[in-house]
Amino acid sequence: MGAPSFPRFLGERAIRRQQDDVCRTFAEQASRSGAKSSGHHNQNYVLALTEQMARVVGREPGTSVTVRVRRAEVLPVVIRTWPNEAEILQAVRGALPHAPECLLQREDFAIHSYVEGVPLSGVCGNGKPVDPLLVEAMAQLLARMTQVRREALPKLPEGWPRKGSRSFLQTLAHLADGQIRQPNWAEFGGLFASLGVPDDALTRFAERVPAMARRPYSLLHADLHRDNLIVSYGGQPPLICVDWELATYGDPLHDLATHLVRMRYPEYQEAEVIEAWATAMGHVRPAAVNGLDRDLRRYLAFERAQSLYPDVMRAARSLQQSFSPKALDDATAAVDRALRHAAEPLGLRVLPTEADIERVLFRWQSSRLNGRAGTGRYVAVGWERDRRFQARDEFPDRAVSDALLAEGRAPAHRVFKGTGHLNTVVRVPGSDRAVVVRRKADDACRRERSFLSEHAVLGAIEAANVPVAVPRVLALGESYQHEPFAVHTYVGPQDANEPPDHPVNGLRLHEADALVDQLCALTRVDYRQLDPAPAEENWSFFPWLCDQLVRLVDGLPKSSQQLARMLGLPDSERLRLILSRHVVTDRSPALLHGDLNPWNLVRRPDELALTVIDWEMAMVGDPLYDLVRHMHLTPTRSEIRERMFRRWARSLPSSHTEGWARDWHVYRGIEIVRSAYVDLDRLVTRSSLDAPNVRRALEGYAMTLAAASASLGLPIRATANPYLARALA
Repeated sequence: MGAPSFPRFLGERAIRRQQDDVCRTFAEQASRSGAKSSGHHNQNYVLALTEQMARVVGREPGTSVTVRVRRAEVLPVVIRTWPNEAEILQAVRGALPHAPECLLQREDFAIHSYVEGVPLSGVCGNGKPVDPLLVEAMAQLLARMTQVRREALPKLPEGWPRKGSRSFLQTLAHLADGQIRQPNWAEFGGLFASLGVPDDALTRFAERVPAMARRPYSLLHADLHRDNLIVSYGGQPPLICVDWELATYGDPLHDLATHLVRMRYPEYQEAEVIEAWATAMGHVRPAAVNGLDRDLRRYLAFERAQSLYPDVMRAARSLQQSFSPKALDDATAAVDRALRHAAEPLGLRVLPTEADIERVLFRWQSSRLNGRAGTGRYVAVGWERDRRFQARDEFPDRAVSDALLAEGRAPAHRVFKGTGHLNTVVRVPGSDRAVVVRRKADDACRRERSFLSEHAVLGAIEAANVPVAVPRVLALGESYQHEPFAVHTYVGPQDANEPPDHPVNGLRLHEADALVDQLCALTRVDYRQLDPAPAEENWSFFPWLCDQLVRLVDGLPKSSQQLARMLGLPDSERLRLILSRHVVTDRSPALLHGDLNPWNLVRRPDELALTVIDWEMAMVGDPLYDLVRHMHLTPTRSEIRERMFRRWARSLPSSHTEGWARDWHVYRGIEIVRSAYVDLDRLVTRSSLDAPNVRRALEGYAMTLAAASASLGLPIRATANPYLARALA
């Protein structure tokens, strides 16, 4: 039988239906023939045209074509400027006549003319040097793209920058956030939050883009790697670009940067490639080379930054195919590599260890296995109860397992990373209340020591039955790789879309009264079961507190100590001598929270007004100290401060308050000095900068330093480097 002639009497609509049937059959035949290569969203097959298909596309039967079939369930991990690749190919044919031609376009597949040749990856794999003649041909190919007229290209999206390299790079960063991060955040946001990647990392990158040299815009391929470069059989031209789906319009330096990153040249050959590009571009469009030496690194930084998201998501998704030990090791290594490459451009100050990454990935994938065994020898969830904590009937082992499973599925807005803990808010099936899974943050660099076990402190408060609003410990144990965890009741809003409300700008009147009342109630908790030392006759809180501060300063890294000396802060021995001049009245000790910053207070609607969370820094000591430290860490107006002191002094017996009016200034000075050292160390080590209380403290470090120097009775030293003083201000 001959090929159908599609007679006209059938009508245009019937002819179209017959053509669609032929095309669909041909595409299905291509899918069964074996894949040639994979693109970002397409699977590419090479097939000879059948007689029926040849009539549809107007080519000779037997002609080879490339059938591009859209891949199902592909993560959105690329930036797209134009939705239709066929329009891009039509635009480039004038300047690049050997580029593929789109012969037919349908919603889920397309047919392109076949480019004769072999992919560069087939003759020269990633990491291997490329022949200098091919490097020169590649550079000339990129230069020829500048000859494509703007008028020939498809319409640009609304708001596309008209000129300016800085504007273009900022646009790329916002597009990466909108097209890569945001569509995947519902599934992967909790994973990124657990790894320490904030949701505004790309937005911040855009804000930090500096002024750049001006270069004329042109067409960019934006995905020129070894699979997309075809070495032609005839040699004229030597190289042909395929896969134009990610093409864009902007600064040509961006094309060079993406090419350098995705080609994976040996490091020593990169300078050769850059020089070849500059030479070729200089002959065609000299202005495109402006600022090359300075601005290329900006685009390279962007490539490393935006690549973090697809690299991490692909690594996590790979565990769905195999959850074996090797697969987990490979995924961990890929995530670690992506984080290290993106750390500087995205401003990720402290990175998780490989062990921490492995645990995060394990929790993430275990939750998706829904408690069943994986394809390897791992079991989706497993944990051991801490024998120090008695199981609660209201939260049995099954509830703990359910909470750990839900932890890996938690969205980003329910994952809270503080200076010492990673907290994940989850819901357990069968319960109408949320709980929080609390883990130590492996990347925490806390200089201030913890003295008491948090679960023991919360247990003592609960046993005392005093009006202090705190979370209740529901479970304590170890999960994968013996990582400790705790499950607490969650004290924030039960609505999953509302964050906890913290008094970050200071306490309201009724909150100030309520906090004082709770601090007074803490004095009725029996602290001797937690720390018996303060009950001894010769124990004194203030000398102990000064000794802890001196030890903190002595234990700082050398780099932090060196900068402290440069800024005029005393070393540990001199600090001990200065502090020894102070005398503070001995008052009856009590249980203290030790870190009453506003983010450790959560507003509540009842008469208690505030719930006090994060008891990891709890200690036993002078109750005046807890109140003064709170006022140091929280914006407190003078009238609120006086109100709190008056209520506190009236509510407690004299054994807790004697001499407070004289001594509170001493404690305030101690805390200012402590902040001067701790915050300086954070500036040097860049640790815990994502915690909101740390960010706010560092913003005012110059004032902290001046106040600490005054408190110590020392002059403010003029630093040898005036730029350092300006930076600290």
